[in-house]
Amino acid sequence: MPDKALRKIVLTRTVTLPDPVRTAMCRRSPELGPRILFFSGGSALRRLSQKLVDYTHNSIHLITPFDSGGSSAVLRKAFRMPAVGDIRNRIMALADRSVKGNPEIFELFAYRLPKTDPPEKLRERLEAMARGADPLVRRVPDPMRKIIRSNLGFFMDRSPKDFDLRGASMGNLILTGGYFNYKRQIDPVIYLFSRLVEARGVVRPIINADMHLVATLADGTRLVGQHRLTGKETAHIASPVADIHLADDPAGFIPVEPKLKAKVADHIRGADLICYPMGSFYSSVVANLLVKGVGDAVAAAECPKVYIPNRGHDPEELGMGLADKVAALLRYLGKSCGAAVEPRRLLQFVLLDSGDREALSEAARVRRLGVEVIEAPLMSEKSQPYLDPRRVIEHLLALA
Repeated sequence: MPDKALRKIVLTRTVTLPDPVRTAMCRRSPELGPRILFFSGGSALRRLSQKLVDYTHNSIHLITPFDSGGSSAVLRKAFRMPAVGDIRNRIMALADRSVKGNPEIFELFAYRLPKTDPPEKLRERLEAMARGADPLVRRVPDPMRKIIRSNLGFFMDRSPKDFDLRGASMGNLILTGGYFNYKRQIDPVIYLFSRLVEARGVVRPIINADMHLVATLADGTRLVGQHRLTGKETAHIASPVADIHLADDPAGFIPVEPKLKAKVADHIRGADLICYPMGSFYSSVVANLLVKGVGDAVAAAECPKVYIPNRGHDPEELGMGLADKVAALLRYLGKSCGAAVEPRRLLQFVLLDSGDREALSEAARVRRLGVEVIEAPLMSEKSQPYLDPRRVIEHLLALA
């Protein structure tokens, strides 16, 4: 007898925030935890990701590969490749630290070559690592040690002799070597390293292309490069952001709308909850939404969608209140859709810390945009002025 056709029905439910029973169940069996999907980029979600593995091993992290600062910038300029620094950070944040060998891998991946050593000394150190003669590599158990040595060999074969190794992240160099090993494909490298360090979640770049973030400010200033927007390596912007887009040339003159890959769209559509989390608003969150098809995949996902605003100062949010940020999210999500979509299919909730009186004063404006505001005590005495990762996670689990 053939199986009966599967039927899909839509249910509504009432939830308690947070839900102690739901939290306890997830802590008891994190391997069965919900597929919470985050559109994120930089380090703002690192602490939350480290705590998240206690509750679910099925989270999904879509990362922006547009970082144009620090070690990633040197690699991108030399090899015309996506940024790997934020990908490496998130894989290591999700890694199971109880697995034998992981502490040594963490140490190696986090290590940066000295900024003050002469170039020839740095090159000799890297050659020693590739041979397995350096203590940092020697301490890593096989088979990871062999893979690391192989990838460093690929990196050294491809890098010019004058490549600037000062302050270089070893994790970034190892992933870059793997990128060349797999014929300039980043997904196999991410998969391999995620398995080897037992990463408790899925990490993927939103696209696998070498592209640049371009921002136009309200005063007409044009900024090319993510690092010029964040205020971490340059002065803070002096005028609000009017628009951002992607470009495939370093000068930023050719706007592009890359298309979302089917496998990434599947991750979005299959999520149990979609979260636009705290972090740099434009360069970490909105940048993910510039890829064509993201909005369509979000709209097709039959799950709650929630935005968690920053609790603190984000230079990119100059001149923006809560309602402005919600409106911007909806605008960029809508632009990435192939056709008009009801806003509620893209964003349903804003999860706000109950101590953020300024943001709460805009609740009525946010609701007029069709988005509900949830007020909750998300900041603890220990975490202030930032949100407490465990409190945030427990509220997300209740919504998922």
